[in-house]
Amino acid sequence: LWDRTRGNIGVKGAAAISSMPMFLNTNAKHINSLEDFGPNDKMAVTSVKVSIPSIIMQMYAKSKGYSDVFRFDPLTVSMSHPDAVAALLSEGSGIVAHYASSPFHEIEIKNKNIRTIQNSDDVMGGSTTFTMVSTTTKFYQENPTVYRVFVDALKEAQEMIKNDPEGAVEVLVASMGGKSPLSNEELLQILKRPSTKYTTVPENVLKYAHFMHEIGSIKHKPGSLTELFFEEEVVKGGN
Repeated sequence: LWDRTRGNIGVKGAAAISSMPMFLNTNAKHINSLEDFGPNDKMAVTSVKVSIPSIIMQMYAKSKGYSDVFRFDPLTVSMSHPDAVAALLSEGSGIVAHYASSPFHEIEIKNKNIRTIQNSDDVMGGSTTFTMVSTTTKFYQENPTVYRVFVDALKEAQEMIKNDPEGAVEVLVASMGGKSPLSNEELLQILKRPSTKYTTVPENVLKYAHFMHEIGSIKHKPGSLTELFFEEEVVKGGN
């Protein structure tokens, strides 16, 4: 969005929301790495070529010295996380792997036949922003009070998750009508996992952007984080 809206509505990041890894899970015994996938082995991702998992695999291909960074894209099919979980847990679906985020990852690995062979943080070399919020430059400039109220509420929610994770789990489950495929304790373990962070500070976003520019996925290369995010206190110290 930032790349496509430069010079017009100017979409930029307002704040990060969370940093957490994604996990490549498989039910196929012969697969221990991406190199083990055969032409008939299909992997579910949220969007072919441009989703976080797709970019992660493109980065992995480059790190391994492959001339074609898109070499793993033909293995992928677009599928929502819930549909991908159902496909991976069933036999004969044709889906042998899913690049999953929490809590879908935790649902999958409860099955003894499913294991993790890669995670995005390992490929990125550290903690990486998973979700963020953005808006147009016009909205940001014309609604400074709304922006700050929103960011303050976001920070308050993040502080609650950090200081009262048990209470945060209760709020989450209540928002789902009191039903969750994972127990409260299992959800709590996700929040307490060291690799799960709820922060407004972006992590490794420039690394994504520079790589996407290098391989031609975006036209413009941001020179600094302030080109991607509005210059506010909540994103200072980010990368």
